[in-house]
Amino acid sequence: MIRTLKFTACAAALLALAACGNNEGGAPGSQKARTGIWAAGSSTVFPFATRVAETFARNGGGGSAPRVESLGTGGGIQAFCAGVGPSTPDIANASRPMKRSEFDRCVENGVADIVEIKIGYDGIVVATARTGQSFNLELNDLYEALAKETPGADGRLGANPAKTWNDVNKALPATRIQVYGPPPTSGTRDAFLELGMAPGARLIPAAAAIEAQDKTRFETLAHTLREDGAWIDSGENDNAIVQTLTRTPGSLGVFGFSFLEQNMDTVKAETIDGVAPSVATIADGSYPLARSLYIYVKKAHVGVTPGLEQFVQEFMSDGSAGRGGYLQDRGLVPLPADQLAAERAKASAMTSMARPN
Repeated sequence: MIRTLKFTACAAALLALAACGNNEGGAPGSQKARTGIWAAGSSTVFPFATRVAETFARNGGGGSAPRVESLGTGGGIQAFCAGVGPSTPDIANASRPMKRSEFDRCVENGVADIVEIKIGYDGIVVATARTGQSFNLELNDLYEALAKETPGADGRLGANPAKTWNDVNKALPATRIQVYGPPPTSGTRDAFLELGMAPGARLIPAAAAIEAQDKTRFETLAHTLREDGAWIDSGENDNAIVQTLTRTPGSLGVFGFSFLEQNMDTVKAETIDGVAPSVATIADGSYPLARSLYIYVKKAHVGVTPGLEQFVQEFMSDGSAGRGGYLQDRGLVPLPADQLAAERAKASAMTSMARPN
C-alpha cells in the first residue's frame, strides 16, 4: 500500500512533473524546476518525513508543500536511483544503509553525488496483542521458527518442521507460528533479517558451521523466510500489521518501534534475549534489533528543487531531530548530541557519501 502525504498544492506539483518529463542523466542545471520537494521510501521513516513536511509547509518553506510517499526502502531507493530530473525523487527515506549495488545503480544512471544523513534510531519489534500471551524470545527462536530451511538433528538442511512456538522452545506458548511482517521491498524486513534471523542462525551449531564454509550459502539460509503460512507478507503499511494482531489471537507482528509507541493501548512488544525495546535500550544498543534510520539526498537537485536544502536543514534541526524534538514525540530515538552535530554538518555542507563497502 502506498501512502502519500498530500497538501492542497500537491496536485499542481504532480501536473508540473508530468509537464516537465524525464531528464534522467541530464546535467543538474538542465532540468526544469519541480514545484515541490519529493521524498519516497521507508514506511518507518514515512511518519517522521511527514511531520517534517508539515512543519516545513506551515513555516512557509520554499516552493510547494513536500510530497512524501511510502514505497518501502528498496522501492524508494530504486526510484531515487532512476536518474536526475523532476520525475525522480529528491530524497530517498531508508530504514537501512544504501547497499553497494544500489549505489552503483545510482551512479550508472547519473546520480553520482549522494548525501547520506543518519536521522536517528529505531528498533524492530516483535509484538502481540496486548491481551495475548507473552513471548520471551531468544534470537535463535526467530531463526528456528521462521527460516524456510533449518538443520535437523543430523545437521542436514530440510524444510522447517516447527508448527508451534513450543516446538522451537519449550518455554514458549504452544500456539501456532503465525507472524505478520513486511515484504521484501521493506527496509524493516532487511533489518529484521540482518539483526534477528542471521544472528539467531549463528547460535545454531550446524548453521554456524555452514557460515564457516560458505558465507553466501549461510546468508541465503538465514535470510529466506518460510512460505508455508508461518510468515505472512503484509505490505508496507505497518499500521495494518498492528491492526491484524488484534484480530488474530496468538499471532505476532514485526514492525518499527515508532508504531509500537503509537499503539501501546492495543499491542505489546516481546522481549528479545530478555531485553525489551525502549528509547534507552535502542539508543545504547542493548536491544538486539536496534537500527539506524537515514535520508539520502540527491545533490544534483539542490538549488534546482525549491527549498530542498532548507527542508533537509529542518529535518536535522534541534527542534526536529534533537532530544525532546517533535520527531521524538513521533517515536524517533534521537542521536546523541555529538552524532547529531556530525550529521548536521554533513547536511549543511552537502558532503557526498563514499561507495558502500
